[in-house]
Amino acid sequence: MLLTWSAVLAGLVLLVWSADKFVEGASVTAKYAGMSPLLIGMVIIGFGTSAPEMVVSAIASLQGNPGLALGNAYGSNITNIGLVVGLVALISPIRVQSRIISKELPLLLAVTLLAGYQLLDGALSRLDALVLLVAFFGLMGWSLMQGRKQPADSLEAGYSEEIDSHAMSLGRALGWLVVGLVVLVVSSRLLVWGAVHIAQSFGVSDLIIGLTVVAIGTSLPELAAAMAAIRKNEHELALGNVLGSGLFNTLAVVGIAAGIHPLVIDPVVLYRDWVVMAALTIALLIMGLGWRGRQGRINRLEGSLLLLAYAGYTGYLVSLVVG
Repeated sequence: MLLTWSAVLAGLVLLVWSADKFVEGASVTAKYAGMSPLLIGMVIIGFGTSAPEMVVSAIASLQGNPGLALGNAYGSNITNIGLVVGLVALISPIRVQSRIISKELPLLLAVTLLAGYQLLDGALSRLDALVLLVAFFGLMGWSLMQGRKQPADSLEAGYSEEIDSHAMSLGRALGWLVVGLVVLVVSSRLLVWGAVHIAQSFGVSDLIIGLTVVAIGTSLPELAAAMAAIRKNEHELALGNVLGSGLFNTLAVVGIAAGIHPLVIDPVVLYRDWVVMAALTIALLIMGLGWRGRQGRINRLEGSLLLLAYAGYTGYLVSLVVG
């Protein structure tokens, strides 16, 4: 058991480190290629912070652990909204001024509703995977168009500062890109191995492990990025990363996992986990867009409510293990 927990811990540490190096290398490489900071932030950084979920879920699907694959993706969305956004807003309220964020919030809800619809028949087929991946690439195309049309968006300065903080030569950037990707795959395999063995040892489903231990671990890059954004007083940057990660997780991560191996879904995923994910997404939409003339703003009270919702949900899952 000590070896298993050591594997999970080592996997998580290496996963966070490799994701960070992968994002640094990819961002600087894209800058040398002439991409604007806004596009790098929306596409490269958004992809990079979701790379742990993507690789972990893909490996879990390859090894025949659908609960872990899906639990990791949906659990990460729940963790990102409840824990990451809640914590950021509790420390310092988030004022939503970016036009792109205002457009991504309804998109995240639409994607979440699509995910719920696909879960109704209790399975995710390769056709479902194709729909998710087509939607994902369509969304990426939309993001590229938005980035070109709105170069003065308020997210631009935040992403520009983030990229400039990792200044390095092109050769070094390419080196970190490759090293980060390799370690990302190795650490993901280590994490999946440990997580599956822990689930078997405690007699719980790999879904629960995916929703808790693995989801929190793969969300650490978003949490680290959020804390860095707070220090730089770029609160919208933290929210933008969470929204981008949510879209990647729901479309690309689940789409790749189901494309590798069709997933048979436990009904509890729909009426428990998806419902929580959808409720948090709706709450984030209302807070972020505002209502009755109120500007979109996530204050400390709302951040506390998000944290309480996350704590209650996670506490319930833990009670299923120890009960």
